[in-house]
Amino acid sequence: VQLQASGGGLVQPGGSLRLSCIASGSIFNINFIGWYRQAPGKERAEVATFRSDGSTHYADSVTGRSTMSGDNAKNTLNLQMDNLEPEDTAVYYCNAFINFSTRQVWGKGTQVTVSS
Repeated sequence: VQLQASGGGLVQPGGSLRLSCIASGSIFNINFIGWYRQAPGKERAEVATFRSDGSTHYADSVTGRSTMSGDNAKNTLNLQMDNLEPEDTAVYYCNAFINFSTRQVWGKGTQVTVSS
């Protein structure tokens, strides 16, 4: 069982990217937690996460510029990011609880670089 994030790349300020996270393997239950990112020299930080009430929480730094959507039936999680800023440069990771395990599964990250 693994998660794989993709969709990163080099984009100019003001541009957009759509990140995807796909779970593969023997999966009969998945609950995506959300997206995190880690910038050079900084700790991993939340970008967007699902709350227990079904709502989505966004970090202040991406609120209004990002939209997270998931489809547990298809084992996919997406993050649409618009109006990207150089401060968004980071490795982006997705995570989830899989098959009722209490251990979070982290996907391999995807690099997002925002630069002119």
